[in-house]
Amino acid sequence: MNGQKVHEVMTREPVTIGMRETLIGAATMMRDYDIGDVIVTDGERAIGIVTDRDIIVRAIAEGRDLTTTVGEICSQELVTVKPDDSAQRVVELMRGRKVRRVPVTEGGRLVGVVSLGDMALERDPHSALADISSAMPNH
Repeated sequence: MNGQKVHEVMTREPVTIGMRETLIGAATMMRDYDIGDVIVTDGERAIGIVTDRDIIVRAIAEGRDLTTTVGEICSQELVTVKPDDSAQRVVELMRGRKVRRVPVTEGGRLVGVVSLGDMALERDPHSALADISSAMPNH
């Protein structure tokens, strides 16, 4: 991973959802795309991220209605990187901020996302986490 850049490991064209969309919309997208998160946007600007866990812990467990907007429950302290940042920087951010997904922005525009699974595949493609991350869904 020495010298490797974010653009070499990121997932391009991440799934996004508008901040005024509902939890039902976010959950449906996660199901349809077989993912555990969507980037929350306001126009072309990434403003947050909502995960399947957020829907459970920040909405359902608190008794919120499923028509709650994703903007109300998403993680808004967004940590981002640029495509030319080092992959090592992503690892340090994930470790330091305790996040599993980092949006990639260029000129304020969302261009990708790097997940813990992406990094596991790059660092050690034979590790247990890499195997899990690359496995076909079991549903």
